[in-house]
Amino acid sequence: MSLYVKDPQARVDHAIDWSAYLAGQDLVASLWTVSPQEDGGLVVEASAFEAQRSSARLSGGHVGRVYRLTNRVTLSDGQVDERSVTMRVEER
Repeated sequence: MSLYVKDPQARVDHAIDWSAYLAGQDLVASLWTVSPQEDGGLVVEASAFEAQRSSARLSGGHVGRVYRLTNRVTLSDGQVDERSVTMRVEER
């Protein structure tokens, strides 16, 4: 799992390039989740995906908190996979 740092006032995009894992498949669905979910915490404002890449626009978060951002995708052959990253919120 990778670690990223985000300012609490920033609105940033985070993307995952799935092409190395797809073995000829394409993404047909993508869902982003944040844990823990809390008032004023890290939020997925919007998300999108293409055949080989998914992205999410992130905002908020409490300074000093660490969040797990998970992307769960469905592939064109019906398989389901997910990747998670760690987001630490710090004043930058």
